[in-house]
Amino acid sequence: MDERLKTSLGSWQLDNPVMPASGTFGFGYEFAQFYDLDMLGSMALKGTTGKARFGNPTPRIAECDEGMINSVGLQNPGIDHVISEELPKLKKVFHKQAIANVGGFSVEEYAEVAQKFDRQEQIALLEINVSCPNVSHGGMSFGTDPGCLKQVIAAVKKVTHKPVYAKLTPNVTDITAMAKAAEEAGADGISLINTLLGSRFDLKTGKPIIANVMGGFSGPAVKPVALRMVYQVYEAVHLPIVGIGGIRSAEDVIEMMSAGASAIEIGAQNCTDPYACMKVIQNLIPLMDQLGIDKISDVIGRSHNR
Repeated sequence: MDERLKTSLGSWQLDNPVMPASGTFGFGYEFAQFYDLDMLGSMALKGTTGKARFGNPTPRIAECDEGMINSVGLQNPGIDHVISEELPKLKKVFHKQAIANVGGFSVEEYAEVAQKFDRQEQIALLEINVSCPNVSHGGMSFGTDPGCLKQVIAAVKKVTHKPVYAKLTPNVTDITAMAKAAEEAGADGISLINTLLGSRFDLKTGKPIIANVMGGFSGPAVKPVALRMVYQVYEAVHLPIVGIGGIRSAEDVIEMMSAGASAIEIGAQNCTDPYACMKVIQNLIPLMDQLGIDKISDVIGRSHNR
């Protein structure tokens, strides 16, 4: 791996900044049929909750111009199955540490899942998905209320020794308020953005295409929103950032890191091209040469040097 591509998230060094995002790469091992997964910087595993979840009713996927809407609903086999079955399968084909994406519907569930992942050597850091509904507060997202966000992050920090990253929803008025709340609660980093809320409707019937009416909108169309929020959060907190949202090319990586990300995750593009992450990594060095960039870490936050 080219030394010029190295970057870091806190004390964790990555061979390159490119990682598949949670939810579009499963638990990783299925993609080993396409390319050597060890070329990735790392990967974010499928969102995991305390118990197995079937997910939302179907249909739960709708295509859009420059993106897609999903309402999968955190379908996963539960933390105990992930540890006993999924992680061993991944270990056979991926020899680096991964990111665990932690979901929950109560503060206690977040802490339970985080504590169990904390014991796994394969896991480098915990990405806390605070877009889950907060059952005790009328079903609103933990990530839309600074107080609730602080409770989750603080509870997770008490039970883990691994770095804790808050994965923030963009469906808020002020993303910096949420980032600051996470920092104040002890978060070690920020991942953003999660999906925007969207809908689509059938032209013939007028009915929603998604059974739940609304779902998470992702894909190239959300990149300008993600760039804006990464830029704002970089200015608001003193934490490393994982940039997510609409990334599908080496150019997108450079742009996202210029806004302030230390590493990036590729989401929706994996659904249309299973080689997406591989292609982006392969194209980074030629692009850096073209742009006169020595090390990719040199571009982190350079848009703020005005």
